[in-house]
Amino acid sequence: MDRHSDRTRLIAAATRRGKGRRPVNPPLERASTLLSDRVADMRDDSLGPVYGIDGTASQTALRAAVADLEGAAHCWLAPSGLAAVTLPILALTRPGDEVVTTDALYGPVRRFLTRHLAARGVTTRFHSPGATVGEIMATATERTRLILIESPASLTFEMTDVPAVASAARARGLLTVMDNTWAAGLAFKPLAHGVDISVQALTKYAGGHSDLLLGSICANDPGVARCIAAAVEDLGICVSPDDAWLALRGLRTLTLRYAEQSRSALKVATWLANRPEVARVLYPALPGDTGHPVWARDYSGSASIFGVVMKGSDAKAAEAFLEALTLFGLGYSWGGFESLATFETPQLAMRNTPPGLEGSLLRLHIGLEDPADLIADLEQGLTVWRALQDSNLRPSA
Repeated sequence: MDRHSDRTRLIAAATRRGKGRRPVNPPLERASTLLSDRVADMRDDSLGPVYGIDGTASQTALRAAVADLEGAAHCWLAPSGLAAVTLPILALTRPGDEVVTTDALYGPVRRFLTRHLAARGVTTRFHSPGATVGEIMATATERTRLILIESPASLTFEMTDVPAVASAARARGLLTVMDNTWAAGLAFKPLAHGVDISVQALTKYAGGHSDLLLGSICANDPGVARCIAAAVEDLGICVSPDDAWLALRGLRTLTLRYAEQSRSALKVATWLANRPEVARVLYPALPGDTGHPVWARDYSGSASIFGVVMKGSDAKAAEAFLEALTLFGLGYSWGGFESLATFETPQLAMRNTPPGLEGSLLRLHIGLEDPADLIADLEQGLTVWRALQDSNLRPSA
């Protein structure tokens, strides 16, 4: 067994000997047709891929690296993080089944469940984002097939006791799928904690440069693996060799970027939590957050994204605050080298029970910029926010 750290293994995979003279990274092979020397070889999978859809050097190397990172026997690539979540659900459910998940679920996945899957006879039961393990399991019925876990949950960052849910689900014969993008395969290992399937948006931290779309699906159970492999094959799921090559390159520095951005995020989150304009910062790595005890017990690090609840619900003030920022890009996604900011209050309306927040909800992703500069930029935005709030409170003539 390889006892090296993730940091070492992600690099050592590129430099292992025994493969002759070669580049550090695998060559980029763009191919649809793959030629064989004999007719019999064309049908022999043991000789490697028989068609481009099976993947060439960069896809094969990326699958191996992600599998090693997640502690998985099997890994598949998907063309986006969304596809990585939806594909195993599609593969493992049948008409009449139910999926149990959090009401704080990522919006596009919620849309897939309530639109695409519901039209095919699979229903979804939502539990409260802050539900206990007992409450989550009580949501499941005799029709429930799997539990979809987001921890932390989307936008409001509630934590779930994943090992306990996985154990309880296994005892009832239910499968578990966890979106592990926040931990990037580094800070938490779902499969080692009893989860059946771990998925990631490699778009985020693995890519690291906001220039690709990619996802991964990892599993150990042979029966689960057969179902997912069949769905990948039947649906013709494949990814670009160029995107796989970029993600593989990003993986080599993943541990350093993740740790540095986490440190910066904690600095910025701590500063914001002490600002008079801010009601709360939603970040499990922050002492005092409701999810902090679970995070401290189970996680070895934290992502660089968190929520900020303002003291006031004026949408115009929130938008003016964000537009006053010069170092934060206004754009969706996270995990890249650049800091990003979004206004998230409208998305909360998708939930069955919108959370009772004190004010507008903003989401910040902290990149690799100097955190002191980011704090100064946020101070500038808060000045604009205060001015608008004060003008709204001022009595009219």
